[in-house]
Amino acid sequence: MAARVFNSLGRVGLGIAVLGGVVNTALYNVGGGHRAVIFDRFAGVKDVVTGEGTHFLIPWVQKPIIYDIRSRPRSVPTVTGSKDLQNVNLTLRIIFRPMASELPKIYKTLGIDYDDRVLPSIVNEVMKAVVAQFDASELITQREVVSQKINEDLTNRASQFGLILDDISITHLTFGTEFTQAVEMKQVAQQEAERARFVVEKEEQKKQAAIIRAEGDSIGADLLAKAFGLAGEGLVELRRLEAAEDIAYQLSQAPNVVYLPSGQQTLLSLPH
Repeated sequence: MAARVFNSLGRVGLGIAVLGGVVNTALYNVGGGHRAVIFDRFAGVKDVVTGEGTHFLIPWVQKPIIYDIRSRPRSVPTVTGSKDLQNVNLTLRIIFRPMASELPKIYKTLGIDYDDRVLPSIVNEVMKAVVAQFDASELITQREVVSQKINEDLTNRASQFGLILDDISITHLTFGTEFTQAVEMKQVAQQEAERARFVVEKEEQKKQAAIIRAEGDSIGADLLAKAFGLAGEGLVELRRLEAAEDIAYQLSQAPNVVYLPSGQQTLLSLPH
């Protein structure tokens, strides 16, 4: 009797275990920021997109494919040519995400690794088309215009594959060695021209100063000549007195000079 009960309990437990396994395989979870596409072995990819939470499916017949629909960054490098045939190295940083409603189509046409299949190709296509419209100098001076043009064209191109581009920015922009050397040589030439112009202006200023100085000396000589002509002997006598006063002052400062009152005789002047 006990053996029968034990066997019955064993069958019930086995049935429960099998049922639990079946139920467990019939459930799947979709995490936050994710969506699921159902692949049916008989009907193919269903057009319904499953949202977050726990859902049922038919075990061994249906399989969930989970997609991350959160925004993600990706950098794509490109080497292309400008309008004036200069090599340009660009790196574009893209923040992208798939359209939730387009996930069945994305899975059918591109698979799980859709970003690796789409982004490099469309970025290179758009970058080559846009950069070819600008000269190398315009890529530097009109960078905002170039970036806006890339943004518009790439956004439209990505929407054809069910992708949303939240942000597009140029993070790296350099040119070939020949163009860089040409720019450096041009800058050096401009600096040399500025230096030469400064030297010429400096010499011109010196020339103008010499001319003004000579004109001043000429005017001063004319004024002195006119003063001598008007004052006559009186001015000459004034200049002689000024010179005598200066000589007397200089002699008074000399330690070996002795002065005697005028009109008095000295031993040198006595009669022999």
